[in-house]
Amino acid sequence: MSDIDSYIKNALNKKGKLECAAAYKISAKTKIPIGEIGQRAKELNIRISECGLGQFGKLSKGEFSKEAYDRLKPFLNYKNKITCTEARSVAGGIGLKTIRGTLEVRNIDVNYCELGCFKEKARTRLYLKTKTWVENEKKELLFGKGKTEVLIEIQKTGSISQAAVNLGMNYKKAWSHIKLLQTNLKDILVETTKGGGVDRGTKLTPLANEYIEKYKQLQNEIEEFANQRFKELFLKPRNEKDFKN
Repeated sequence: MSDIDSYIKNALNKKGKLECAAAYKISAKTKIPIGEIGQRAKELNIRISECGLGQFGKLSKGEFSKEAYDRLKPFLNYKNKITCTEARSVAGGIGLKTIRGTLEVRNIDVNYCELGCFKEKARTRLYLKTKTWVENEKKELLFGKGKTEVLIEIQKTGSISQAAVNLGMNYKKAWSHIKLLQTNLKDILVETTKGGGVDRGTKLTPLANEYIEKYKQLQNEIEEFANQRFKELFLKPRNEKDFKN
């Protein structure tokens, strides 16, 4: 009998099952990855019991904790699920019992067990990125994200040179963005007043502000629709039970 077999069999409870906590203790003591322990238990026809996160078994439930929930939230997927590894990683200082209680109160399921108890496996997370720009009939750029950012920085700073610094580009490139937009749109977007008066510096024209607001609204609406459609096409729930006992 191998060492891992010996550790597993010596840790079985009165019902001949390997409790989740016991499996993790074996892993910590032997430095054997927890997944290998779960796999070996399966090969030995030994069932895992008493999930430390409360997904099966009869471990006492803890109470809801706002601190625990705040720790869990960044890891929740769109189906309000979290992996075993992620849930355990935030238990430091507050304990698994508190995590269990918070998972139950907030109806958060665990969708991947390191011991191999849950059928649903962690999948690669997908993210949608969209980029929108406006062209004329000659395919000349009229408005887009990069050039919008230049205008917004000018609006904030009152200076083309400072806008360029904030965006990590040189003055010449920032000015070329403005010049290209004004040429293709055939409109004035920025006005510079020299001298020492209160109106000195570079400002956007009302038309430029109008373009910015319309572009931002367009981009937000496109992203909202695209994200919803993305979820429908790529993030469909699986038609299988989450767990097996």
